Amino acid sequence: MSLTDGLRSPHSPLRRFLDRELSAGPGPLRQNYRAQHRTGHVLLPPPGVGTEAGTVGTAIDQRLRLAFTAAAPVDDAALIGIEGTGRFGGHGEGLRMRAVGNELAARLTETVQHLDLDNRDLPVDRAQDEEEDLARMLIAAAWYQVMARTSIGFAFTPLAGTALEDPSGFTLTRLLELPHPDMVDDVVNQLHKAAHSTLVDLRARTRPEECHGGPTFAGARITADADLAVDGLLLDFKSGRHPLNEMSQRTAWQLAGYLLLDVSDAYRIDTVGLYLTRTGVLASWPVEDFLDLLGACRRDLTELRTVFRELLTGCRGHADAPYFTTQDEVDHVRWLLERLAPVAAPGCCPTCLQPLPKDTRRPRRFCTSRCRARAQVLRNRGLMPESPRPLIPGPRHPRADLPGDAAVVSRRPFS
Repeated sequence: MSLTDGLRSPHSPLRRFLDRELSAGPGPLRQNYRAQHRTGHVLLPPPGVGTEAGTVGTAIDQRLRLAFTAAAPVDDAALIGIEGTGRFGGHGEGLRMRAVGNELAARLTETVQHLDLDNRDLPVDRAQDEEEDLARMLIAAAWYQVMARTSIGFAFTPLAGTALEDPSGFTLTRLLELPHPDMVDDVVNQLHKAAHSTLVDLRARTRPEECHGGPTFAGARITADADLAVDGLLLDFKSGRHPLNEMSQRTAWQLAGYLLLDVSDAYRIDTVGLYLTRTGVLASWPVEDFLDLLGACRRDLTELRTVFRELLTGCRGHADAPYFTTQDEVDHVRWLLERLAPVAAPGCCPTCLQPLPKDTRRPRRFCTSRCRARAQVLRNRGLMPESPRPLIPGPRHPRADLPGDAAVVSRRPFS
């Protein structure tokens, strides 16, 4: 079960839950985010990056994590991908890719330790040649990460293409030659920008052992990892070329999901934020303000986390499913969502569940005009008690024409 997958479909139990609980939608948070993002200069990717922008984004994310803590020089997803390549292809190509991946992991670990990247007595960035060498390794590791997500996507990476074309000539040296120079420059340039941003102050006031790169959530029953948890701040890095558009609904819900998954309060989160790697801007919100901007129906974080955990548990590992294949599954999820749905108490707004203003000349049904407008949106989506539409679609069957991984992802029956 994946948080990312669950946010992709508007029909998944996860999305239905968050769409209702966060009643204001992403609009108010987006406005506040844009107000914080005051800069005219954007570091655009050079031409050679092309369709590999996501790979560059993964590489700079990991490089920034390592500036705070080098406890895990190689990302867990990369290690999973390296192991997975052993089963990819045939005639020994997969085994060769796995062997080279293990060499890469060893080289990367050695380099990170040698450069002492999380040492607060040293700057965020290192010498140009050292950063370029490190960027090549992180880009290669990012290609291995693709294998951890989808073998179909991995087949189109330069790594897989080169290894399948000439398995005997596929070595670590050959792998590190594959990243386009513009990709390497892009990673290094974003790091240099970070070295002159507010991340420097955040790094300086913490110790490596207090920082958690790629924090995960024990017992969450769902795969999710943010980029960094440090000093009570839960941070996600974004490297898109249009920073003002980064606060999409998916991003807002993703941040909320991370916050709710920390049921044990392991990271002591009191603030959530985004760091924009192409502008060097860090936008953040105290948890109370964050929930207020999203119009959270339950403002008590402990209560909201508890209800969210009940959803994940009740869906039996399938809260990210876009649809279910039997009527029993549909009925169970519909019952679960109805049981967990927020209910407005007397004298409270039916949209956000907050108390209605009392100093008015006549009784009001909604606390603000925004909530009145949102009520209609939620009603149209089947998220209000009086909505005519079902909480989730009826049962569907997986498409037989979907290839490989796609067919597996499409069908999510309960076990």
